[in-house]
Amino acid sequence: MAAGSVGATFAALKRADLGELSGAAAVIVGVDEASPYVVGERSHAAGAAAALRRASAGLPAKRQFDYDIGRVLLRADQEGLIVDAGDLLTDPSSPEGNRETIERAVRAILDAGAVPVVIGGDDSVPIPVLQAYSGRGPLTVLQLDAHLDWDDVIKGNALGYGSTMRRAAEMEWVQHEVQVGMRGLGSGTPDQLDDAERWGSRVVTMPEFRRLGPEAVAELVPADAGCFIAIDLDGLDPSIMPAVNMPAPGGLLYGETLALLQAVAQRTRIAGVCLVEFVPERDDLHGLSALTAARLLLSAVGLIRLEGGAPT
Repeated sequence: MAAGSVGATFAALKRADLGELSGAAAVIVGVDEASPYVVGERSHAAGAAAALRRASAGLPAKRQFDYDIGRVLLRADQEGLIVDAGDLLTDPSSPEGNRETIERAVRAILDAGAVPVVIGGDDSVPIPVLQAYSGRGPLTVLQLDAHLDWDDVIKGNALGYGSTMRRAAEMEWVQHEVQVGMRGLGSGTPDQLDDAERWGSRVVTMPEFRRLGPEAVAELVPADAGCFIAIDLDGLDPSIMPAVNMPAPGGLLYGETLALLQAVAQRTRIAGVCLVEFVPERDDLHGLSALTAARLLLSAVGLIRLEGGAPT
């Protein structure tokens, strides 16, 4: 299966090809875009996977003890369990082709018994990623985001980054949504919030998150379904993550985010991860946003159960 070339892999993990994933338990793949609002216009988050790979070069995950996951990421005898398959070839002029490419690649990872770890790209990328889980439910989607993403159609596009969670709710294998980090204007009209809550989504605003704490919020995730973690980086506070398209003050801090992911991983199985909305051009001269995003992704990968693999 074709994928773009990759230089250094994420955190110096073993390189793999999507056509040969034997023995892999988790597979990282980069995607620049899925369904842009302006066909032919490059995603604002294009190049994010490459930026995160560069930032991860300083994270010797296979040698040093990682306090965020409580162990070394991989022992010497686990070298091929977590691999990097490079970037998928996408084209902003071909939204339908992008979605087919993404779904086919993620399905290949799932068919190999591995957990997909996708680096976007904008927040339209999780729609075809989740589509690949057809017949593999039940799933809970844990979304970390400043925005609700329950709009129906924007600029004639029902599959863009403002509709992600509504489209996910229409997939029969997605049985629960827990949406964490809503604040400010939240990019949604009151009827969209009504629709989300009527469907059954549990919307956790930032004030509620801080009242409850990460462990109590993790308990909102059902223990009997795989959990797909959708991280929109504008869910983090712009004081630590300014390199996003729509920054919103008052968001999650790194420690809070990590504590939530740790609690979820203890409660249920992580069935997939998709991290989106990193905008390389908005990072500072030292690349601190990329480092934060790479560190968060590495922690999420490290919390995946390396035995048991993907949902069936």
